[in-house]
Amino acid sequence: MIRYSEPVVLKSKISPPVTRDILVARDRLLHKISNGMQGRLTTVCAPPGFGKTTLLCQWVRYNEQPVAWVSLDERDNDLVRFWRYVIYALDASVAPGFAEQMAPVLHALPQGSVDALIDVMMNELHSLDRPAALILDDYHCLYDKSIHQSVGYMIDVLPDNVHLLIASRTELPFSTAKWLVREERTDIPAPHMLFTSEEVEIFYREVVKLPLSSDHLAKVLGVTEGWAAGLQLVSLSLQERPDYERLVHTFSGTDLNVADYLFHEVLSRLPEELHEFVLQTSVLQRMDASICDTVTLRGDSRLLLEQLRSRNLFIVALDDRHTWFRYHHVFSEFLRTRLRHEHPEQWTRLNRLASLGFAERGLFDDAIDYAIAADDYALASALLDKHILRVLLRGEFATLLSWFACFPVGTAWPPQLHLLYAFLLVATGQFECAEDEMRTVEIRLANGEYSPEFRDRVRSGLFFVKANLTFSSGKYEQWHAFAERMNELLPEDPVFYNFNYNESEPLVRRTAFGLKGALSEEAGRIGRRFMQLLEARGWKDSLINQYVVQTVAESMYEWNRLEESRQLSEQVEKVSRAKRIPGLFVPNRITQARIDIAEGRLSLAGETMDEAIDFVSHHAEYHWVRPLRAFRARIHLLQGQVDEAAGQIALLQLRLERKPTYNREMEILSATRLLGAMGKEDEALRLLEQLKPQGRREGCLISMIEIPIQQALMEQRRGQAGQALDFLHEALSVAEPYTYIRSFVDEGPAMVRLLQQYVAQRSASEPETRLTAYASKLLGWFPQPDDPPAVPSSSGLVEALTPSEWRMLNGIRQGASNKQIALEHALSEGTVKVYLSRMYGKLGVSSRTQALLRAQELGLFDRQDSSGLE
Repeated sequence: MIRYSEPVVLKSKISPPVTRDILVARDRLLHKISNGMQGRLTTVCAPPGFGKTTLLCQWVRYNEQPVAWVSLDERDNDLVRFWRYVIYALDASVAPGFAEQMAPVLHALPQGSVDALIDVMMNELHSLDRPAALILDDYHCLYDKSIHQSVGYMIDVLPDNVHLLIASRTELPFSTAKWLVREERTDIPAPHMLFTSEEVEIFYREVVKLPLSSDHLAKVLGVTEGWAAGLQLVSLSLQERPDYERLVHTFSGTDLNVADYLFHEVLSRLPEELHEFVLQTSVLQRMDASICDTVTLRGDSRLLLEQLRSRNLFIVALDDRHTWFRYHHVFSEFLRTRLRHEHPEQWTRLNRLASLGFAERGLFDDAIDYAIAADDYALASALLDKHILRVLLRGEFATLLSWFACFPVGTAWPPQLHLLYAFLLVATGQFECAEDEMRTVEIRLANGEYSPEFRDRVRSGLFFVKANLTFSSGKYEQWHAFAERMNELLPEDPVFYNFNYNESEPLVRRTAFGLKGALSEEAGRIGRRFMQLLEARGWKDSLINQYVVQTVAESMYEWNRLEESRQLSEQVEKVSRAKRIPGLFVPNRITQARIDIAEGRLSLAGETMDEAIDFVSHHAEYHWVRPLRAFRARIHLLQGQVDEAAGQIALLQLRLERKPTYNREMEILSATRLLGAMGKEDEALRLLEQLKPQGRREGCLISMIEIPIQQALMEQRRGQAGQALDFLHEALSVAEPYTYIRSFVDEGPAMVRLLQQYVAQRSASEPETRLTAYASKLLGWFPQPDDPPAVPSSSGLVEALTPSEWRMLNGIRQGASNKQIALEHALSEGTVKVYLSRMYGKLGVSSRTQALLRAQELGLFDRQDSSGLE
């Protein structure tokens, strides 16, 4: 089974860089930052070398409130990666345990909405017991528009106790003008960052301890204009020259051209060994002694790094233990430019060594970047082939796409890379490009370019990617044509067939895999055909098949095809339990309980939920227990057990006074049902109104139907008939194209009355419309008071026993205990009890003894024995 892949989180990226022990206290700027904490946003925007990072580090040092820090770089132009680092930074410094709380929502990206993630983040941060700050350093490295939009949204919804600080070389690429107008944004622009004469004097006399006279200081200030990097460059030069007077008086503006000055006044004065070391290690974005040894082919890098640090030579420690370092951005940019232009062959060699070194340490993200920088595409392809699955599973689609974009056109990747790239293109909606990639693979397959051991895996992968393309794009005919050519019995390929498609949702139909509830007969047909092909080729228990089966089971339930839904859900239960896949198990048990409710077996539905809660409590993360408890509360309400329902809702620890969030929709909707049962319709309507736009934003049809249905029923309770019918009309408008049935029928008599009013009102004012016809058909699906009792089948049963139930009945016949039956079927004893209760219901009995007597009375065992069933 392939599940979400936890990435390596670099602590150096979520910790403030280590600064000198003695710094110039820039009180005027520190006070401005502190005063701005009452608002939402502080920006520090200035060109390189102005001391932005140092200023924020200094503020963190003297600030008493918790501060989360993220050092950004170009690799963070991936929505998932960016927000993961923000979450882990908050976890490390502001809210311990935050990453664990956010994991289910984070894992849903990039298929889910980032706004939903931010809503949950802000809700959690709202409960902090003291103010906190988040610092995003080097924001200019980001160019991804989706990240800019999401940060803008975060600023809009920041709780009052959280402040955002952004340091950037450029102005922010999204508008924050409204916060400036409302005096909730504080700006520290480049002119404010320049050192004053007093600060220059403190820097030279107390920090770098150079005995410059007042005239010297004035001359240096005049030349550097207070530019922090310029002051540092001058100090490095003066430390090597005792004749201050002559040197200071030779300064001119052209001397401080960054490249010229660094080369002539700093690098040229280094010992040859240190000079060469600095130039070679400049290719590294971050470095420790080990990777420096790998790149420079030496063994004393730790000593040389310490020499650079003691010289204050533009090297920044990234951790308190002085293990990881980077060069100051101004310095590294100069060095890299010089190395690339003057020694291109050395640039290539050093980057390749860096790639191999990081790969050996398992840091493949870095390794791939350095291989691409070295133009070594064979190495990059090999590394990507090893690493792509991990990156894909942690949702960093943008990172993968950026890597693929770096390869020359026509690169012949390994077949798995081609197929995973095609899958990535499908997942990001680039259908035509995906088809081009698959066409390339098919041509190579037809031309015999793949070795025999690869051919079956390639066909298997094509089948998988085309199936995903079909469901995503709706191009069913193309897939049918391809599927009919799949005559060989292909082996299961775990890479393609064991993705875990659901990390957080209580129903598979709420996921992108489940089409967010967009049911259609055509999708159902292709789903069944897909299942047949997989099962015929030995892939019955693969996760992709199980997820398709569960999706179809949920769809069949919605279409009121209960027996088909039951049969399908029973296929899923054994695999989901054995493999402990909560993303399958939880939706499956909720579906089974819904069928029990629809068939009037409320007690059995309750038992189903109780056993599921117990199983998930022991075998999955706690967040999976919550939707089960929410549905258990709904069953209590159907049984008239309001107090018991309230007890289940209390265990969910919902903060109903706050804005509800999409990730807990099922729980919120159970809570609003409870509020309605308690006569608190106004409070329920407030929550529903706040939740509603989020479901629409996520494009989830289930939300867009269930929420207005609840609103309609709440307004009906309040006696607001007009508003109730308006909400019902809204739900019908969304549901009609997809023929939703159970979403309405499950609401019982109250919905019958509402639909009758809707049909009567519409019919009186206009000819029958599509929606009134749909509403009339829905009324026909509700149980009628004078419906005759169910007619027994030829076996004497109202409903036939399933194969699993037959085997259990035989177990009882042979004297097996529940424990023995559980072992035989790979189930828990609790599940066996649920199955036996369901079987007793079909037989119309309530115990083992009665079941055996009833089976004998009906001659079931005789028929079974004669038919050869076991």
